[in-house]
Amino acid sequence: MEDVMPLDLKGVWAAMEECQRLGLTRAIGVSNFSVKKLQNLLSFTTIAPAVNQVEMNAAWQQKELVRFCKEKGIAVTAFSPLRKGGSRGPNEAMENDVVKEIAEERGKSAAQVCLRWLYEEGVTFVPKSYNKERMTQNLQIFDWSLKEEDHKKISQINQHRLLPGPTKPQIPDLYD
Repeated sequence: MEDVMPLDLKGVWAAMEECQRLGLTRAIGVSNFSVKKLQNLLSFTTIAPAVNQVEMNAAWQQKELVRFCKEKGIAVTAFSPLRKGGSRGPNEAMENDVVKEIAEERGKSAAQVCLRWLYEEGVTFVPKSYNKERMTQNLQIFDWSLKEEDHKKISQINQHRLLPGPTKPQIPDLYD
């Protein structure tokens, strides 16, 4: 840990803003920023981040963060929207009884329910698949809707984040 240097967030962000002003990029954003980190960032920016990419799925809904981002005009993009945890045990999003029940009632897959829920929450998402059939299925979420009762059920799902996992080393928060 002695090799870890503090991040000069103000300097880095100023350089990113300059890149946008010069037309080198259309938008700038952040990843894995909490409400506290965003508040700190917004206290000195002249250009707010366009997006905050964070882990988000039915089993880690990030309600406070999503609400804050919406208030500030920051889009949220969900990574791990289908909660693939590898060897870390069951998939708490897609293998959740609530999600499976809704999927069965709607004649959809659990993945489609999870993605439709994110879409209706106003969140963009990045599902990962190399399977052509699943990629096609992931796109078939726009011609139906979840019911209000479905949203209520999904909001009751037990919440916990996938990352950092027990095997990931803890790195001090350098930009709080």
